[in-house]
Formats: sequence, C-alpha cells, structure tokens
Amino acid sequence: MSGRVVMIDGAVVAAKEATVSVYDRGFLFGDAVFEVLRTYGAVPFALGEHLRRLNRSAGLVAITLPVDERTLGGEVERAVASSANEESYVRIVVTRGSGPLSLDPDTARDPLRVVLVEPLAPPGREAYAIGIAAITVPTRRSVDDTPAVGAKVTNYLANLLAVREAKLRGGQEALIVDALGNVVEGASSNVFTVHDRRVRTPPESAGILPGITRWYVLDAAARLGIAVDQGELKPDDLYRADEVFITSSIRELLPVVRIDGRLVGAGTPGVVSRQLHRAFRVAVGVGSEPMPWE
Repeated sequence: MSGRVVMIDGAVVAAKEATVSVYDRGFLFGDAVFEVLRTYGAVPFALGEHLRRLNRSAGLVAITLPVDERTLGGEVERAVASSANEESYVRIVVTRGSGPLSLDPDTARDPLRVVLVEPLAPPGREAYAIGIAAITVPTRRSVDDTPAVGAKVTNYLANLLAVREAKLRGGQEALIVDALGNVVEGASSNVFTVHDRRVRTPPESAGILPGITRWYVLDAAARLGIAVDQGELKPDDLYRADEVFITSSIRELLPVVRIDGRLVGAGTPGVVSRQLHRAFRVAVGVGSEPMPWE
C-alpha cells in the first residue's frame, strides 16, 4: 500500500471505501477535534506534543478520547508506515460519535477516530524564496468567546471563508482580526513580526491555537539570543514591521512580504526569519538538508 492511507478506529481501509455515518456528529455539526502533523525521515514529528494538544482540545469540548494517547500514537505510526510515502501529511480526527438528530451532546455514543495519511505537499520553493502575500480578514472563529477557546475543532467555516476572501484579494493566507481589532493568527498558522531584530507574536491568552511549530520557533529564538515579546498585534504593526512570517506544521516558517497590498519591509524574506527557520530545521534533525528556498 502506498500514497493515501485511511485508518478508522484502528483499522486500515481502502480510501475509496472509507465511510463515516451520516449520523456522525462530526459530519452533522462539526462536533470534532483534530490535529495535523508531518513526518521527517518518514517519522511523525512531535507526535507526543500533537497528541497532548488533541487531548487538550477534546477536553475543552467535552469529548473523551476513545483510546489513550499511546494507543493512538501507535495507530498513527502504523498508518504512516503503511503509506510507504517518502514524507507524509497526517490528519487525526476524533468526533463525538453518532446519535440522534439532536444538538444535545449527551445523546452521542462511541467517539470515532480517523487517521488520514497523504504524501506531503509543502509549498514550492518560490513561496520560501520570495515570500507570500497575506490579507487581514475581520472574523469570529467558532470557538471565540466560548469555554473551548484555543481548541482545534473541525468547525472551520470562518477560517475557510477567510481564506476564500484572502485568495479573492490576491493573498495566500488570511490573517484573522478579532473583535478588538487585533491580528491573532492565520487561518491555519501562527503569525510573527520582526522589528529591529525583536520578534513579536500574539500570546495564548489571545485565544490562539498554541502551535507546535510556534513553540519550536520561540525556543529557537531563545537559543539564538533573539528577543521575543508576546503581545497584541494590530494591522498597523504588521504594515510597519521589518519582517512578518507565519508558522505551521506543514509550511514550517514561511515569510510574508506583502499584507493588504502593502510591502513588508524591503518586500523580501528577512534575515531574522531565515535564521529562525534554519534553527528550527536543526532542532527537528534536518539541518544538513537544503533549505526550502535553496
């Protein structure tokens, strides 16, 4: 078996035959949590951290994981090995399960777990070499102002519409602006600015998803002696920055050189973002390989 692998409740099934009940609450209501990770050397990166965050998200929305983290981790490793991909994209989804057509979550039974594995397809060299454009989009995410703030839930409609708007306006990522006028994160990324070699990123208290790659970049900055502030960012802060970049598991660290049609700094990827990206790749064990822009 190679390429695309689907595992449902621990059993690998043919992708074309993989099915989920129409009564599953993940399908009906987006009542589910998920994680996305990638492999390096065909080994799932930061699997433990991703599973702990999945468990945290599940707890925030009162979903009980159907198996423990160790069992689920073994299933992920088995699915990745079954794919025989050189490198893989992995998505783990846990739904509340199936039940009657009711909003009452207590009517659901048997949480469902799904592991999807695909060949890894990160952005191309050009995106890293020259940077991307981003668009600020005011919106409210599904977990904003709820007890589940910070959970990674599958109800991504607000994010999807934000990405659509960004694409219509010439951007490759949407930067979410909250009700207070703060840029909190990307539609599927965390956001950073650099000013006078000082890095700034919104704090977890802003309701962001605490990204795994974000944490590794913050750690890399500490090791390099680069100062970091965690505080609010307004759109003007991004416009005036020397550098802006986003982070995510699949994209690693991607420079943003234009925001809302305005050039960021010199309009080219910056020195600090390059330093942090190199340090990140050293930390994940691929520092000797060519950088994505090379």
